[in-house]
Amino acid sequence: METEIHVPVGSPTIRKIPIHVDEYNVKDGAIKLIKELRPTWDINLVKTKLFTEGTTNKLVGCYVDESPEDVVLVRVYGNKTELIVDRDNELKSFQVLHANGCAPRLYCTFNNGICYEFMQGDALGTQDVRDPVLLRLIATEMARIHAIHAHNGCIPKPNLWIKMRKYFSLVATEFTDQASNASRSPRAKRAELLTIRALSVSLCTCKAIMYGQSVITSW
Repeated sequence: METEIHVPVGSPTIRKIPIHVDEYNVKDGAIKLIKELRPTWDINLVKTKLFTEGTTNKLVGCYVDESPEDVVLVRVYGNKTELIVDRDNELKSFQVLHANGCAPRLYCTFNNGICYEFMQGDALGTQDVRDPVLLRLIATEMARIHAIHAHNGCIPKPNLWIKMRKYFSLVATEFTDQASNASRSPRAKRAELLTIRALSVSLCTCKAIMYGQSVITSW
């Protein structure tokens, strides 16, 4: 069982909008959400930018020229990703991080995604993280994240093995391509996992580290 995440007392209630966004037509769905989130915007003047770096989710930014700093990000979850990702825990993590100044503001959820604040900055590359000045800022930010108490006094347990078991319960046990079947089976991989469970587990993140005006943020 995964460690329960406790949202800080006083955190705003997440608004839920009953809209489904077609992952193959994100722009139209995003405009419907903008009508709810930014009712003062002239819909005819709303511009969109599709971000293409994601592999499972679709992400589009919405803004108007008169307020270019106010960008609403619309993230559409990839099909069937909820089988692996605990969306409820994801939202709680979002709220906890935002309450501690480590994540953007969450505007709402919709049937198959979320809308949240765009944070200005540049994603750091391999050369940037070697910069002595930025390195210290990154270390400071990561230490701040690790110091967050999100489990109501409980010592959190790593969910790595829980996720791995869930993954193996979903993957195919054989393939139509016989050459693929010749590779190691899921059973063999499970056996290998048993041999490494005694090893230490580190917290990792796939989120971009952003840098802007000498401020580091982990989102």
